[in-house]
Formats: sequence, structure tokens, C-alpha cells
Amino acid sequence: MRVLGIDPGTRFTGYGVVEQRGRQLTHLGHGVIRLDAGAPLEQRLADLFAGLTSAADLFRPDVVAVEGVFTFKNARSALVLGHARGVALLVAAQRALPVHEYPPAKVKKSVGAGGASDKDAVSRMVRTFLGLGAAPERADASDALAVAICHLNHARRLPAATGRMRSNARTAARGFAALAGRMRPAYERPVAASAEEDL
Repeated sequence: MRVLGIDPGTRFTGYGVVEQRGRQLTHLGHGVIRLDAGAPLEQRLADLFAGLTSAADLFRPDVVAVEGVFTFKNARSALVLGHARGVALLVAAQRALPVHEYPPAKVKKSVGAGGASDKDAVSRMVRTFLGLGAAPERADASDALAVAICHLNHARRLPAATGRMRSNARTAARGFAALAGRMRPAYERPVAASAEEDL
């Protein structure tokens, strides 16, 4: 599975691509899309769309993972960041790629950094996880790689959970069948008795 992780922003958007090969996580690439802070928002969003489109076409991921918008004290900041997130979702939708969102605290935990850890801690852990010679130049790219790792860690647990659910369902079905068998005499009259009453 190849995951394109995205840390959305309207000045800097990080992306990182990680692939799972067997039990090994492999770093395929990362980068930061730099947007002109002085440009109108609509132009920045257009540039962001172009940058993410190039990344998606270059790496051809199987799935996209996005860091979700967390609570802001400034409502306008949350709204503007939501626009960048929407661009990321659009790029994925145009390629029929499934999208998964993860809160920042879960992303940090997935790479062994605490929920209150700073970006430097996340960058160090990502470098260790992927065996990078040097940490990405900006935290935005490190965060994007962490989002990709978060999804792969989450996806690893899905088959086991699905297996347990199916096993539990089969056990419940067998239990119900046994119970129905024990109850049958109480709600079904013997065929012979029914025939006598019909005469």
C-alpha cells in the first residue's frame, strides 16, 4: 500500500509518500508546496491544487491520508485552513482515491511522540521510523510523512479487527442455532398431533 500523507496549509503544505512492503515501511519522497503569502486566497488555492496534483501524478498513491483540522481559537484561521484541506480532498476525489483523516494527537502518537510534543520531536521520530539520513527541511513535510505512517499503522490493525468481528458473528450464529433447536418443541407442535386435530 502506498500512502500520500498531506499536512494542509495556505502558506506551506507538506506532503510525504510512504509505502508498506511486507512489514517494512519505505520512504518514497516528500516535499513542501510553498505558496505566496501576499497572493489572494483563491490564487494560493489554485497553486496548491497544481502542486498536489503534480505530487499525486508523480507518486500514484493508493490512498490519501490528511491531517484533520483541529480546534482554533481564531475562527477565520480554521476556515482558511479548511479551504486547503478541501483542495487536498478534491485532488484525491478526482483520482477516485480513498481519503482518511487523522487528528494531530493521533498522528503524533503513531510515531511515538506524545500528544503535546512539538514538531521537532515528530521530525526526529519520523527520521528514525523511515531511516532517513536527515530530517526534512521543514516540519510540514515531516508532519505529512507522519500522517502517512499513521494510516499504515491503522490499516495494519484493520484485518485483525475484521477477523475478530467475523469470528464473533459465526460464534453468535452457532449459539442462536443451538438455542433455536432447544426451543423448537415449545413453539412447534409435532406433525402427528397436528394431523389428528385436522381429522
